[in-house]
Amino acid sequence: MKRIERIIAEELSAGEHQVIAAVQLLDEGATVPFIARYRKEATGGLDDSQLRLLEERLRYLRELEERRETVLKSIAEQGKLTPELEASIREADTKVRLEDLYRPYKPKRRTKAQIAREAGLEPLALSLLGNPELDPQKEAVGFIDEEKGLADAAAALEGARQILMENFADDADLTGELREYIWANAELKSQVVAGKEEEGAKFSDYFDASEAIRKMPSHRALALFRGRKEGILRLSVILPETQGQPLDGPTPCELRVAQRFDIENRGRPADQWLQETAGWAWQVKIFTRLETELEGRLRDAAEEEAIRVFGENLRDLLMAAPAGNLTTIGLDPGYRTGVKAAVVDQTGKLLDSVSIFPHQPRNKWVESKQVLAGLCLKHKAKLVAIGNGTASRETDKLVVEMVRENPDLKLEKLVVSEAGASVYSASELAAKEFPDLDVSIRGAVSIARRLQDPLAELVKIEPKSIGVGQYQHDVAQTNLARALDAVVEDCVNAVGVDVNLASAPLLARVSGLNAGVAEKIVEYRNQHGVFRTRDTLSNVPRLGPKSFELAAGFLRISNGDNPLDASAVHPEAYPVVKRIIGSTGRDIKELIGNRILLGTLQPNDFTDDRFGEPTVRDIISELEKPGRDPRPEFKTAAFKEGVEEISDLKPGMMLEGVVTNVTNFGAFVDVGVHQDGLVHISQLADRFVEDPRQIVKAGDVVKVKVLEVDQDRRRIGLSMRTEAPSPQPAGEKAKRPEMRPSQGRRPADKGAKKKRSGKDVRSRKEASTNTVMAEAFARMKGGKN
Repeated sequence: MKRIERIIAEELSAGEHQVIAAVQLLDEGATVPFIARYRKEATGGLDDSQLRLLEERLRYLRELEERRETVLKSIAEQGKLTPELEASIREADTKVRLEDLYRPYKPKRRTKAQIAREAGLEPLALSLLGNPELDPQKEAVGFIDEEKGLADAAAALEGARQILMENFADDADLTGELREYIWANAELKSQVVAGKEEEGAKFSDYFDASEAIRKMPSHRALALFRGRKEGILRLSVILPETQGQPLDGPTPCELRVAQRFDIENRGRPADQWLQETAGWAWQVKIFTRLETELEGRLRDAAEEEAIRVFGENLRDLLMAAPAGNLTTIGLDPGYRTGVKAAVVDQTGKLLDSVSIFPHQPRNKWVESKQVLAGLCLKHKAKLVAIGNGTASRETDKLVVEMVRENPDLKLEKLVVSEAGASVYSASELAAKEFPDLDVSIRGAVSIARRLQDPLAELVKIEPKSIGVGQYQHDVAQTNLARALDAVVEDCVNAVGVDVNLASAPLLARVSGLNAGVAEKIVEYRNQHGVFRTRDTLSNVPRLGPKSFELAAGFLRISNGDNPLDASAVHPEAYPVVKRIIGSTGRDIKELIGNRILLGTLQPNDFTDDRFGEPTVRDIISELEKPGRDPRPEFKTAAFKEGVEEISDLKPGMMLEGVVTNVTNFGAFVDVGVHQDGLVHISQLADRFVEDPRQIVKAGDVVKVKVLEVDQDRRRIGLSMRTEAPSPQPAGEKAKRPEMRPSQGRRPADKGAKKKRSGKDVRSRKEASTNTVMAEAFARMKGGKN
C-alpha cells in the first residue's frame, strides 16, 4: 500500500503523509466533500479536485495491484516465474505493461505455434535464430515426420516460423516500443462503406479523410467510432511508410522487430528466412493486435475527455444562479395539446395547474391571457418560467402581452431549458410525488422549480439526460455515471441543503446520506414537523453517528434554535465558536455577520489539538457570512422580439442568448429560435482560444452576431468576436473539419514540408463547423444524442 501512496503523492506533487491520511479517510467511508471541507489538518489542505484525482488513481492502482498478484500466482503455478521476471512484473506501472509481460504465459487458445511445439519444432526454430549460418532447408529435413503432419521440409519450416512469430509478438519490451511508435506516427484513416453515401450523409466530412491519431480531438474520434458502429465508415490505422511507394527492404517497424532479435541480412543461409519471419511477425501478429489496442487507446482518451467536458458543463448548469424562493408559474408549451401551466409556491409545492390553448388549432389567445393573469393574481406569482421547447417563442409572446396588459402584477418572465423535464415527468419519482397529475403538468412543475433552484430540481434527473455532454451515449456508461455522480455530489455539498425544504433526491446527494436515509429524513420531517436543531437529525432512523458526522456540516436549518445550524460550521467545531464567543464577549447573534470584529481575530488563538489554523480560518470566514451561496447572481437573457424562428435570422444580426452547451470545438447558444447556434472556437474571442470554457460556460448570457443561417440543415453560425468576419452568404457550406482529405499513396520523394504557424492553422479554422457534432448537439436538447 505504501507503494501506491508514494506514486499518488508524486503525481499530485503532495506529501506522502497527506496522501496516506486521505486514503485512510476514504477507506473509513468519508466522502470527498467532507474530507476537503472538514479534514484539512489531516490532508494538509488537499482540495476537492485533488481528492477526486486521488480517489480515481487509488482505484486504478489498487486494481493494478490485484491484477499483479493474480499474474504472479498464475506464472508461479506454471513453474516459470524467474527472479528477473518477477522483478519486471513488480515494476510494471500500468495495466498495459503488466499484460505485455504476462502475454507469453497467459493461457491461450491452441495456436499454430503451440501445435508446432507439440510437433517438436521448437529446437529447429531456436537453432536457426541462434545460428543464421545454418541452412534452413537442410536443418528442416531432420524434422520431417508424416505422423506429426510434417510431410516435408517446407511444413517443418512453416511450423518453426510460427513459433518464432509468436515469440517475437510476445516480447513485452518490443511490443511497448512499437506501440509508442505507432501512437506517435500513425494516422487514423476513414472511408465510406460503398453504397452508404446517402444513408450516412451526416458523416460526409469523414468519407475519405485521415488525421494523426495522437492529435485527434475527442469529439472527432467519437464521431468516427459512431460512424463505424452505424456501418457507414471503415477505419484503419495507417503508418507513414505504408502510404508511399513500396520500400526497398523492410519497413521501419519490421526492422525494429529484426533488430530486437539480432536479425540482419549479411548473406548467411538463414538470414533471408529470418528477415521474412520478422516481417510476418510484424504484419500478421504485432500490428494487427496493436491496431486494435491503439484504437482502444484513442477511444479511451476520447471518452475520458468527453466525460470531462460533460462533467464541467453539468457543474456549470447545476451551479447556475437560482431565481430564489418566489411563487412561480411554470409553462410547458405545446400546440395541439395546449400549454400546461403549474403554479408552485416559494418552497416548490404545487398550488394550482391548468391547461390553456392559445395556439393552433384552437387559437384561444385572449382567453389564455386572462387565465394566466388570473393565476398570477390569485397566487401572487412573481415569476413565469417558459420551457424552451416546441411553441416556446409563441408562448413567450403570449406572456409578454399578458404582462404588458397587467402592469400591476409586476411579473418577470424567463425562458428556461426544459432538457430532461420529460424524463423527470415520466419517472417513478414524479409519479410518486404527483400520482394523480398528468405527465405534462409534472413537466410544468419541473420547469417552474428549475427556475427557482436549478440544483435542487436537476438532481432528480439522471445527469446524462440533461443534455450538456458530447456523445454521452457512446462512452463507457459506468465511468460516465461515476464521474457525473461525483460532480453532482460536489455541487450539492458546495451549496448546502436546507434540511427542512429539500426533497429526498436532493438529500440523497448530501455527503454521508443515501436514498434510503434521505427518505427517512423526509418521513421524520412529515411526522414530527421541521427540524429545529441539527442534533435532532440523530433521531432519524438509519442515520447513525458516521452518517451524521459526514452529513451534518452540509445540512442547513434556517430559523432554528441555534444560528450556527444555518451555517457550514460543523457541529463538531461548535466548541471553537464558543471559545471565540468567550474571547470577544459577544453572543453568537452579535458575532455572526460582524465582519469588522471577526477581521481582528487571530486564528492561532483558537486552535487546539483537534482543530488547526485551516479549520479556524474557515469558521471565521463562515461567521462573516453564514450559509453563503457560491452560485452567481441571477440574470437572464432578453430574446429579440420578432425573432422567433430560424427563418427570422439574418446574417449580421446582433442577439442576446444563453449558452446551453460547451464543447471542445465551441459553444452552443440559444437565441430563442428553437435551434441552438454554434459559436465555433475560432469565433469565441478576438484572441487565440485553446479551451472554450476559458471564455464561456453553460448558463452564461452572451451577445452574439449571426454569421450564417442554413435553414435546410437547421444550422446557425454565430460569433462573439468584436471584429467578426463578414457574414457568410446563405447556402455556402461551412469549412470541413481538420481531418485532411486522404491523398492516397504518397510520392517516394516527399520533400520538405513547410511548417504552418499556429496562426496559419487557426486561420483555416475560421467559421468552420463540425457536421456530425452540430447535428448531434441539435438532438441533445431533447437528450436524444
